[in-house]
Amino acid sequence: MAVWANASLRTLGAGMLGLAQFARGKKVRRIVRDLAGMPESLGFLGALEIRLATTSKDIRRAQKLRYRVFFKERQHAADSQAKLTKRDICRFDDVCDHLLVIDHAHRNRFGLSKPKVVGTYRLLRQDVAESRFGFYTAQEFDIGPLLERHSGKRFLELGRSCVLPEYRGKRTLELLWRGVWAYVKHHRMDVLIGCASLEGVNPLKLALPLSFLHRHAMADETWRASALAQHFTPMNIMEPSGLDARRAIASLPPLIKGYLRCGARIGDGAVVDHHFGTTDVLMVMPVAEIDPRYIEHFGGADQARAA
Repeated sequence: MAVWANASLRTLGAGMLGLAQFARGKKVRRIVRDLAGMPESLGFLGALEIRLATTSKDIRRAQKLRYRVFFKERQHAADSQAKLTKRDICRFDDVCDHLLVIDHAHRNRFGLSKPKVVGTYRLLRQDVAESRFGFYTAQEFDIGPLLERHSGKRFLELGRSCVLPEYRGKRTLELLWRGVWAYVKHHRMDVLIGCASLEGVNPLKLALPLSFLHRHAMADETWRASALAQHFTPMNIMEPSGLDARRAIASLPPLIKGYLRCGARIGDGAVVDHHFGTTDVLMVMPVAEIDPRYIEHFGGADQARAA
């Protein structure tokens, strides 16, 4: 018993040391990111700037923001690594690009200027995903057939979107979307995909929004993908007679409503994610089918005409 305990303590100590070093940035793989010809800064709205992460420090700041929103605010249980580092660390972070919204007017408790990351989005191009370990979405949804049916198109995965509560207004969300469109245009992406989340892990409590999405926002066969069999949770829970569309739309998270307004459609089946305390649906948005009004607003008139 004593030998086992000593060995366990040594193992635990080594693990904690490794995590501490990771937290200090000594094990982040990419120190400076190649933006493939994109400008670092993608625009301003007043004191708020949207730009791409270029350093390991930038990525750590995004991870800290995600930890604060996903775990502290929502009070979901974090794993030991997240608790120690106070960051939402994911292996996909090393191969993704990260959009950051920076508040340059923020001041610390001493009244000194200290720019602050207040919003983030994670982007993964298909060519990068295929050269590494695939799309994050493929852990929950069977997107292989979808990619094969549209093998001539370039897919972009959106994920890990979050904004601090006090910044959840039109300006921050608009900057994030402007960043996405700039990225789409620069890399000539054709289709946006990703997991969109509803808060909660009990599908019966989410019966109204899930049933609405199943009946009114399902992608057609050519753009549809299903949840993996081992994770598949039916969405068609309510009878049509009990489905109040107005209440259902009001119950949807703002991000999903925004996707739907732009022209996104939903895959078949949901996935309960106990780690984040959410129920996920697959979002599929062909760029050619996005309402030109939104592209003109977020991406400029030239891009709207091209679409």
